[in-house]
Amino acid sequence: MLRQRCSAALEPRRVLARSLPAGGFESGRGDTALKRNGPRRRRTLTSAILGLCGWLAVAPAGAGPATDATAAALQRIETWNEQLLAVIATDPTAMAQAAERDRERAGGRLRGPLHGVPVLIKDNIETRDQPTTAGSLALAGNHTGRDAPLVARLREAGLVMVGKANLSEWANFRSERSSSGWSAVGGQARNPHDPARSPCGSSSGSAVAVAAGMVPLAVGTETDGSIVCPAAVNGIVGIKPTVGLVSRRGIVPIAHSQDTAGPMATNMRDATYLLMAMTAHDPADPASPREPGRFGRDYAAALKLEGLRGKRIGVVRSLAGFHEGVDARFGQAISDLRSAGAEIIDQLSFPEEPAGLADAAYEVLLYEFKHDLNAYLAGLPGAAGALRLPDLIEFNLLHAEAEMKWFQQEVFLQAQVRGDLQSQAYLDALALTQDYSRGGIDGLLQAHALDLLVSPTDAPAWVIDLVVGDRFLGGSSSMPARAGYPHITVPMGFVHGLPVGLSFYGAAYSEEVLIEAAYAYEQATGHARPPQAFGSWQAAVAPE
Repeated sequence: MLRQRCSAALEPRRVLARSLPAGGFESGRGDTALKRNGPRRRRTLTSAILGLCGWLAVAPAGAGPATDATAAALQRIETWNEQLLAVIATDPTAMAQAAERDRERAGGRLRGPLHGVPVLIKDNIETRDQPTTAGSLALAGNHTGRDAPLVARLREAGLVMVGKANLSEWANFRSERSSSGWSAVGGQARNPHDPARSPCGSSSGSAVAVAAGMVPLAVGTETDGSIVCPAAVNGIVGIKPTVGLVSRRGIVPIAHSQDTAGPMATNMRDATYLLMAMTAHDPADPASPREPGRFGRDYAAALKLEGLRGKRIGVVRSLAGFHEGVDARFGQAISDLRSAGAEIIDQLSFPEEPAGLADAAYEVLLYEFKHDLNAYLAGLPGAAGALRLPDLIEFNLLHAEAEMKWFQQEVFLQAQVRGDLQSQAYLDALALTQDYSRGGIDGLLQAHALDLLVSPTDAPAWVIDLVVGDRFLGGSSSMPARAGYPHITVPMGFVHGLPVGLSFYGAAYSEEVLIEAAYAYEQATGHARPPQAFGSWQAAVAPE
C-alpha cells in the first residue's frame, strides 16, 4: 500500500518548459510554464511521503526504494519549486531510471551506497536526456545527447538523475552587476531560509534544492565561490575538490585553471560519498593528475568522530572581520574546534597582496573564458556548435528584454577583446595569481606545521536586488579557488536566522584531512537544520 501511494500518487511532471513562450517571460522570470501547470498539490501528501518513504527507506527486496525516493523528490520539486525556482526542468527519464535501479536491487545487484538515490545536476553540466543551457536562452536547444564524464560516473554508481538545477546565468560570468541565482531560462532562485534573500551562486539551484529538501544530493560547479557560497548561505555542506580530481569535460567552462565540479548535501557523510562517486582520472582533461594514488581513495574512511583530535589548525583572521555576527559565530567555532581536540594556531594572515593582484586574477578569468568557452562551443553537436562568444553577445542584444532586462554583458565584452593564451599579459597574470594563492596557503601550512586552515565562508545572505546586483561583504573562497586547492564549507550556525558556514581548506589533494576535520566539527556541533517552511531532511547514506 505504501509503495502504491508513493509511486502511483506521485507521477512526475515537467517543471519548466525549455522554450521562450510567446510574448516572453513575465517580469523577466522563467517560471511561466510552472504557472501553467496549475495549482500545487497539497503539502500534506508530501509531508506523508517524507515520513513514510524517506529517501531510501529500508524495504523488502523489490519494494522499490529508488522509485519511492525519486517520486517523492519529483513531488517536492513540484510543490516548492514555484516559490524557490531551484530547478529548471525535471528529467523525463527519472522514474524509468529509478525503476531500473529497483530491478537491480531486487536481483541482488547494488552498485554502491548511493544506489537509487536522486541527484540534481547543475544546468551547465551535460546530461544525455536534457538540454544543457547554462541558464541562457542562447543554449535553450542545446541537446548534446551525451553525459559529462562525471554524470556517467554517477550513473555507474547507481544514482538517479532527477533534473537540472537553476544557476546564475553563465555561472555568474556575464555581468559585474548580476544577481546570483538569476538566469533567463530559470528565473530568480531564492533562499529557502528567507525567500526574499539571495541563494548566492552560481550553484544556486543545487544548494536551494538540497536545503529545501527537494533532493538529498546535488552537483555544483565552482570557479571562485560558486559551490561554497551557496552551500553556506543555504545552510548545507559543499565540497570544492582539488582542480582535476573531477573531470571538467562536458561542463560549460569559465576558466580551466580554477573550474571544478563538486558535491552538495545536507551533511558531510552524504557529500563525501558523492565526492567518491564523482572522482576519476580523465586522460582528456589536462588538469587530471597522473600521479598514482590520486584516485579511488576511500574518503569515507575519513569520517571519524575524533577527526579533530591532534589536528593543528590555523585560524586565518585576515579573512574575517567583515560582519560582526559572523565573527561571533566564528569565535564560537574556534572554541568548538579546540574542545574537540584540535590545536589552534590563531591570528594568522596571508601575506600582503602584491599590487595588481585582483586585476591579474580577473584577467586570468577573462582570457581563459574566451578560449575555453569557444572551444567548448566548437565541440557541441548541432546548431550550437557554430556559436562563438561574439554570437552570444549578439544573441543577448537581439533578446535584450529577456536576457538583459536586469543587467548587461560587460564581462562578455571584456573577454571578447582579450588575446589568446600565448599572450604575455595572460601568462604574467596567471603566474602572479597562482604564485600568491598557492604560496600563501602552502606558506602558512609549512611555517606553522599546520594540517589545515579555517575562516568564515561568507556573510549571511543579502536581500535580492535585481537592479543593483549582489552584495558580497567578504569570504574565504578566492585563495583556495585561485590555487586550485580543496575547500569544504560546513554549517557554523545562524545570524539573525540566516545560516553561515565555516571553511576548511588546505594543500592540494588534502581532501582526506579536510573531511576528517569538517566531519568531526559537524558532528560535535550539529548546527545544520532545514528551513522551517520547507521539507525535513533525509540522509542519503545511513550512518554506520
